Amino acid sequence: MGDQYEVSEAGAGALAIPSLRWEEPPEGPVLVLLDQTRLPAEEVELVCTDVPALVQAIRTLAVRGAPLLGIAGAYGVALAAARGFDVDEATEALPQARPTAVNLGYGVRRAAGAYRAALAGGTDAPAAALAEARAVHAEDIEASRGMAQHGLALLGELLPGGGHRILTHCNTGALVSGGEGTALAVALAAHRAGELRRLWVDETRPLLQGARLTAYEAARAGMAYTVLSDGAAGSLFAGGEVDAVLIGADRIAADGSVANKVGSYPLAVLARYHHVPFVVVAPTSTVDLATEEGADIEVEQRPGQEVTEFSLPSAQGPGTAASGAIPVAPLGAQAYNPAFDVTPPELVTAIVTEAGVVSPVTREALAGVCSTSRWRKSRSGNGMMAK
Repeated sequence: MGDQYEVSEAGAGALAIPSLRWEEPPEGPVLVLLDQTRLPAEEVELVCTDVPALVQAIRTLAVRGAPLLGIAGAYGVALAAARGFDVDEATEALPQARPTAVNLGYGVRRAAGAYRAALAGGTDAPAAALAEARAVHAEDIEASRGMAQHGLALLGELLPGGGHRILTHCNTGALVSGGEGTALAVALAAHRAGELRRLWVDETRPLLQGARLTAYEAARAGMAYTVLSDGAAGSLFAGGEVDAVLIGADRIAADGSVANKVGSYPLAVLARYHHVPFVVVAPTSTVDLATEEGADIEVEQRPGQEVTEFSLPSAQGPGTAASGAIPVAPLGAQAYNPAFDVTPPELVTAIVTEAGVVSPVTREALAGVCSTSRWRKSRSGNGMMAK
């Protein structure tokens, strides 16, 4: 695959490099990604000129996070259309890159539906796909603002008086969104309001998205934060040092079960035992009403070497798997490495969306907030979109 290359950026300001952007240089349209596998050691951009390059970037986690994957999927279809590649092949390949992330397929369906509708109507199909991708992007920015507002208000209700000590898992900020993110956007809103005392950042093994990415964002935002090993969370709860847990989601089933980065479910159990609110922050596009319950969610299994080997971000090539890794387990050791786990709805205090807050979390309440949100059937009849 020779259609992915890197551009290095150094010394940029706070998130000066967007996680994703569409560009149209003279040689043809490209999708430019901030390579998250290289953070925080260096800020490097990947330039994808075709769908295979984008699929590789998604699989290697160069681009990641539910909302951003939806945006990337939509732009991926637009990229195929603009460059004259097979749009049907792109529509099939992209969602399979990370099957648990419902937003990825959602964005692909949005752009593909617009493309096919324009094709049937005799209008500019590539332009229609790009316009739909840009709409998905803009809607996510708006959704991020809404989630931050609703989440901050909820924290005020659950924890009056401010001084919040929030524990978060994985990475849920601007790196995963067209806007400022999901759960981390709420923490950032609390920080700006002078109500955040401490952000506890789970390192989030095995790929350290918390230590590498959330800490990276928190530092640039000037937030008071502390990184902890995943196994240390229990002692924080026991010591009364956690006021609330805020996480994102990669898929929410119709019954309110939440698939998120592996390690989220144990935090929910700890939070329930210690009477600490456990709050999920995700856009309504992450709610999959067609998946009845948590047991129906397909959980992605990642390569075992992510557990049995350790590599530094700077040792990796652009959008590729780690090279020069250091073994941390005996040769031939088997590894269990699910990318996600599923938290049952009875352990979730609230689900915060751009359309409002669901609490208690029930099937009926979740369907209700989705039906009353500004997301409606798309012009192509695939998925939801804002009016």
